[in-house]
Amino acid sequence: MSKIYSLSIFIASLFSINIFAQNSPGKVLDDRNKPIDNVKIENLRTQVHDHTNGLGDFVLNDLQENDSIRLTKDKYVTQIYVYSKNIKNYILTPYSFSIEEVTISGKQNQFEAISKIDLSTQPVNTSQELLRKVPGLFIGQHAGGGKAEQIFIRGFDVDHGTDVAISVDGMPVNMVSHAHGQGYADLHFIIPETVDKIDFDKGAYSADHGNFNTAGYVDFKTKKNIDQNSIIVEAGQFNTLSLLGMFKVLDLPNQDAYFVADYNLTDGYFDASQDFHRLNLFGKYTGTISEKEQISISLSRFTSKWNASGQIPDRAVADGSINYFGAIDDTEGGNTDRSNINVEYSKKIDEKTRFTTSAFYSNYNFQLFSNFTFFLEDPINGDQIRQKESRDLYGLNFKVDHKFNNPNISMNSGIGFRMDNVRNIELSRTKNRVETLENLKLGNIDEHNLFAFSSFNFKLGKLLINPAVRLDYFKFSYEDFLAPSFQNQEEDKVIASPKLNFFYEFQPNFQTFLKLGKGFHSNDTRVVVAQEAKEILPASYNADLGFTWKPIPKMVINAAIWYLFLEQEFVYVGDAGIVEPSGKTERKGIDVGARYEFAKSWFFSADYTYTDAKSVDDPEGENYIPLAPKNTFVAGISAKNIAGFSGGLYARFLGDRPANEDNSIVAEGYFVTDFNLNYKIGNFTIGAIVENVLNTRWKETQFATESRLFNEPNSVEEIHFTPGTPFALRGSISYQF
Repeated sequence: MSKIYSLSIFIASLFSINIFAQNSPGKVLDDRNKPIDNVKIENLRTQVHDHTNGLGDFVLNDLQENDSIRLTKDKYVTQIYVYSKNIKNYILTPYSFSIEEVTISGKQNQFEAISKIDLSTQPVNTSQELLRKVPGLFIGQHAGGGKAEQIFIRGFDVDHGTDVAISVDGMPVNMVSHAHGQGYADLHFIIPETVDKIDFDKGAYSADHGNFNTAGYVDFKTKKNIDQNSIIVEAGQFNTLSLLGMFKVLDLPNQDAYFVADYNLTDGYFDASQDFHRLNLFGKYTGTISEKEQISISLSRFTSKWNASGQIPDRAVADGSINYFGAIDDTEGGNTDRSNINVEYSKKIDEKTRFTTSAFYSNYNFQLFSNFTFFLEDPINGDQIRQKESRDLYGLNFKVDHKFNNPNISMNSGIGFRMDNVRNIELSRTKNRVETLENLKLGNIDEHNLFAFSSFNFKLGKLLINPAVRLDYFKFSYEDFLAPSFQNQEEDKVIASPKLNFFYEFQPNFQTFLKLGKGFHSNDTRVVVAQEAKEILPASYNADLGFTWKPIPKMVINAAIWYLFLEQEFVYVGDAGIVEPSGKTERKGIDVGARYEFAKSWFFSADYTYTDAKSVDDPEGENYIPLAPKNTFVAGISAKNIAGFSGGLYARFLGDRPANEDNSIVAEGYFVTDFNLNYKIGNFTIGAIVENVLNTRWKETQFATESRLFNEPNSVEEIHFTPGTPFALRGSISYQF
């Protein structure tokens, strides 16, 4: 109880602020009379600036008659107005995107400008490609397209999301204590065409991000409205078909609503048909209740089923037992679905204080059949397993943004909770998906997370100091159905995560930063109760030193050197139902990126990362971290709206990396190039997408695995892999109305 009492006192202290009612001096609207958020408004006389909220409102201190104020936002023409008390609404009009309009001054996230440039210049064709918008983040698919992607970032093989926090409109994507793996983040329920903004950072420097924010976070924000109705049909090799419809339901000055339906199917490029089917439905309503209040409600439904060829061993391909796209066990696969409701509400209390809250609920079901070791454990029936669960996820977030009487001090604070109720979470040995041979794990999980955070900004001339702290309380409960008698094991834990960030603006086009922060990820509830709450919230300690620079008006460069230390942790291996300890680790590296508009509507982008990842406790030569990326490089050239044409050529490189602790087994690197081209004529757009233009033979995911094939006398440990897509062509046609 003392932990809960301390947390309650901390939460109460966050809101001990004085609120003084004052009038707002202005609102920013687009040419359709709709509010625009995150517009920078700067008083050119005093250099004081503010950003509009979701209602388009802004406040500038010490604003006087006839002051010149400049309004800037990406994708809009910059405007300068002469301030007058009689002017309440300021209008911005959209323009053809140019890097010249991108601002980097006053940013507390060096990736904010990069994200806006990439979303404006590079198309996103699939939900998987949304994650690739994070520089240095690589993904891999190894179960037929329906399973969440494997993620690599900053020297982490984060599996399916253990060390990167992912959310959509404030609703978490990562699943705690998941049947397949801790932090499992299946992003396939999001429709790329509905994404308006991607906010991300590498490292644990933001207090409003908690669990799984060890190596970074990725937040997706969906659109408030759509410009026009559209229908898109896409078809290609391997019996691939996609149908998408986006329709306005409401288009009023103070209300917007739209509905999107997306259906995908494919047989895939494997010898055994993938028989993949996925349906996504999404609807969103946004309404202005009053001049100070706005509400948004979104509903979504996602369902998917698939077959998979799984990971295959090198030796089976080498001896001709199967070909490169073959399978050892072609009965792998699964099905999953997720239904979401998310409500967001914001209210401007006065010119200094804004309150926002969001509430969400998800119903989630998951079933996966896998076989990683083939006949190692059971030489007769094989080693196929089933992982299954049914989950209800609830959450509520409150946040207050407050500006003090001193214009150089501001605060952002919040509280919230998340509850996961997981029923019949299961790990079983099966045969051909039909017969259950043995239950290895079976039970119910309840996991609760209550949190609070507070972050302050102190501006001292060109220096901005951002201290922050976050407090999380966890309660874990597991009811084991396989225990000889009733067992309901419970543990709880509190963790504090302080942050301290510095930003210095040498010039409006050159900003440096030093960021320090502690993050963490929770472990599976079954680990927590098995280890009696020992080291169940392993922390990461992060440091970044870098800069963002516009050396010329149409170029943005960002760079950082960084360090990350991760504490001892226990890992629940969902595929085996066992607990494996791992020691302390450290990672350090360099990130470099550039965006350049080398001609009107022609853009170049490049990102390079180098990482040295090692285990702290193991001897030299045996301290490699399996599958940790060392060198990654991504580059692309794109064109926008040139005589009706748009398109791009993009390449990504992932270097060789160790697959085991002594580097005796190596995961091979790859270099893959993709291409797209679109031509717009009237209301129609015709397009082509080519994956793997050079038809490179590459391994998308790789693992050092011990396995035994049927009738093999002994097991073998070697690379097991899922092949990457060969040359694949898809064509599309869309109609806007």
